[in-house]
Amino acid sequence: MGKVGTLEMLVILVVVLIIFGPKQLPKLGKTIGNTISSFKQGLEDDGDKEKENKPEDKPEETAEAESKTENSAENK
Repeated sequence: MGKVGTLEMLVILVVVLIIFGPKQLPKLGKTIGNTISSFKQGLEDDGDKEKENKPEDKPEETAEAESKTENSAENK
């Protein structure tokens, strides 16, 4: 599989023009642009959520469990 050349792009454009007609092309372009924009925004939002959900150095539960273990070891 190679790269898409100029002739192939022209054939695709003619087929799209025949299928959708000249009146629908601007609406189709706008819809595709909005879809791509929404997809990129969703990817950025997902990356932000992963950073927020990243665990801290020591969660509170682990720190509490370690302190209880140390206290019980000192009491023995």
